[in-house]
Amino acid sequence: MDLGIKINKMMLFGLGRELWMEKAPKVEIFQDCKELAPWEKLLKQLLWRQIGDVRGKRILDYGSGLGVTANHYARYNQVVAIEPAKERVLERVQVQEYQQLEGGLEVLKQLPDDYFDVVFCHNVLEYVSDAESIVREFHRLLKPDGMISVVKHNRAGRVMQMVVLLNEFEKADALLNGEDGCASAYGTIHYYEDADVTKWCKGFQIKETFGIRTFWDLQQKQECHKDPAWQEKMIEAELRVSQILPYRDIAFFHHLILEKE
Repeated sequence: MDLGIKINKMMLFGLGRELWMEKAPKVEIFQDCKELAPWEKLLKQLLWRQIGDVRGKRILDYGSGLGVTANHYARYNQVVAIEPAKERVLERVQVQEYQQLEGGLEVLKQLPDDYFDVVFCHNVLEYVSDAESIVREFHRLLKPDGMISVVKHNRAGRVMQMVVLLNEFEKADALLNGEDGCASAYGTIHYYEDADVTKWCKGFQIKETFGIRTFWDLQQKQECHKDPAWQEKMIEAELRVSQILPYRDIAFFHHLILEKE
């Protein structure tokens, strides 16, 4: 079915910089969306600092949710966001200019080849039944040497959470036996290994692997979570261990940076 999708021809800034691992400047990154929960602010800040300062690029944000990341990167980039849930599209943050599309894989298939420099896919692939097809579409859509940022649940981190924080020993046993998990808001979590992304599409190579939320959930004093000074210390601690074993292995999420070969 022809969805009649057209990509807005927004002017690119031409301020090309190294995409990955250049530490982003410390600015008020949530000035457009101040109502985020503390844990979500932590997640976004860790992600954006790991990604670095991206400017003058064409970006696809797949599974864009409430549009926080799309809005953030739309300041200096051409951003196309895709979200399957209509209610999230209606509630999204859009202070900066970016193009929002509603749908899933069928929308990806309408987009042009070799068009995007960067793809974001954060906490999406574990909730869909067609992850391999989606990753293959990402490869088609990316320019040569394009980059993809994937955030995924880490099974070991989830087991830690079940045992240490939630006293859910039966659920921990199920995860250790290789069973799927469940998220109250999104349904079944189909856990997959980091390397599965490159098995689904051999045209990708993992360049960097980070851990996210290694320490945050272990701090049970909720009043700390709202303290900006504490948050900054926690972010620095998380960043410091994000690529150090064994801390990375027990993080709640893994953040993969892949390059199109």
